[in-house]
Amino acid sequence: MAETAQSREILPDAGTMVVVVGPSGAGKDSVIGYALSRIGERPDIHLVRRLITRPADAGGEQHEALSESEFETRLRAGDFAVDWTAHGLRYGIPASVRDELAKGHVVIANGSRAVLDRFKDAFPSLLIVNIVARPEILAERLDKRGRESTVDIALRLERADSVGIHERFSSVTIDNSGPLETAGERFLSIIKALIDGKA
Repeated sequence: MAETAQSREILPDAGTMVVVVGPSGAGKDSVIGYALSRIGERPDIHLVRRLITRPADAGGEQHEALSESEFETRLRAGDFAVDWTAHGLRYGIPASVRDELAKGHVVIANGSRAVLDRFKDAFPSLLIVNIVARPEILAERLDKRGRESTVDIALRLERADSVGIHERFSSVTIDNSGPLETAGERFLSIIKALIDGKA
């Protein structure tokens, strides 16, 4: 299914929105979780809790589950900084993240490569972290999830090869084909550099 998105209001440059993207099976949530567990509790680093039209007990990331009607109501109320549709689900980044960015904080969100233009419109100070893995690693991880057929996995792998990051975005690519610690430490170093003003 094609992905669509909307964004609202331009946020003045202050803190940095870090949008983590990459194909299914690359381990985005695992890399984020590793880095945040290592960095500990900090008032200037925030992980976005996305709003998704997916049951709360569906597995994967911790998110706020909304029905279609609830999502539409929140959308009309302007509660999202960015929203999009993918694979039959609707996703929203809460507008409240602007409060943390205005303080100069770092905000981390799991995003979508297909709607990065919309993220850029909403968050001028934007860093894309592209998590990748070798095709055979992606296939193995997707197969272990047991959520999709062999055909669906093949389609996901084909899409993984076809979606890139446009050069106009500020981006970093991390290969998570090996031990999680390797990719996690790399992501951690990026976040620390942003907080220290060295990125």
